[in-house]
Amino acid sequence: MMIVKLSMIAWLTGIALLAGFSGKNLQAQPAISNASGSTPTTKQSATYNESQFPTYVEKLKARALSEGINQQTIDQAFANVYFLSRVIDSDKNQLEKKITLDDYLQQVLPNWKVERARQMYQANKTKLNRASKRSGVPASYIVALWGMESSFGKRQGKEDIISALATLAFEGRREAFFTQQLIAALQILQQGHISVDQFTGSWAGAMGQCQFMPTSFLKYGLDGNGDGRIDIWNNLDDVFASTANYLATEGWNANESWGLEVKVTKGLTDEVIGLEDAKAKTVAEWQKQGIVLSHKVAGNQRAWIIQPDDAQGRTFMVFNNFRTIMHWNRSTYFAISIGTLADKVVQN
Repeated sequence: MMIVKLSMIAWLTGIALLAGFSGKNLQAQPAISNASGSTPTTKQSATYNESQFPTYVEKLKARALSEGINQQTIDQAFANVYFLSRVIDSDKNQLEKKITLDDYLQQVLPNWKVERARQMYQANKTKLNRASKRSGVPASYIVALWGMESSFGKRQGKEDIISALATLAFEGRREAFFTQQLIAALQILQQGHISVDQFTGSWAGAMGQCQFMPTSFLKYGLDGNGDGRIDIWNNLDDVFASTANYLATEGWNANESWGLEVKVTKGLTDEVIGLEDAKAKTVAEWQKQGIVLSHKVAGNQRAWIIQPDDAQGRTFMVFNNFRTIMHWNRSTYFAISIGTLADKVVQN
């Protein structure tokens, strides 16, 4: 059993969009996932006076100019910037509740989402296959992440990105992180990928149909259709190419799956369970220790055993691609949900 933020569950089930916070590490809970960037905390607590926001914005402008953002971009980006008190409220008011993996999967993978994923997989096969061929990442995983992050593009967030990031930086609890994201957002504008009036996303600053934070956009974003822009808001070629590029860049192995649920016939100790490098064994070695697989896997394949809800819950054998998915989101629950949805998309 793990602690999950209720706002995250709401977002993942399509009730509310709090992108960038999808249970992003239910084991060691950071505020924002690796797919969204790390979250250095500059202040344990922060107080702020909203009337000081305009002065703070001037400091942000000066910082941007010093980091290579041109004056025209700064003027355009900050022309209508405003303080967003609701993003601070959203950041602070994330209620927590203990849930099991089964609870989580039931909430984030309802039958309608699985069926919708299959429909979107079929409807976009040409674009998906193009991204898959380029990256080595199966189309089913691209669809799974697309569905989980933005409900297939329907829930991208409507906050002004510059205002949201400036507000969160001003609030101060993660000032360095959100300032870094703001500078990256300005770079995106300066490079011409999106116009200021269309530059929207979640209250946390996650953007587009794959919900990248600005730094992730700059690192993993790809132009999927050759038009010279990376438009993860409206262009599915770019959405799919960028999603696949993230996984490929982080080490996706085209010859492996993510993992599978297994049975345990002998007791396993905490010393052998987990995702640390030192705990990896070959499939054959795990089988000798009493792990029973539901289908054949190459005996020499490197694998880990995890029990997300401890010994009382399910047991999974996972492969390197599972750890790659966890670069996107460091929650084992989330990674299992992506693998499960990807499997269901292509099941007959």
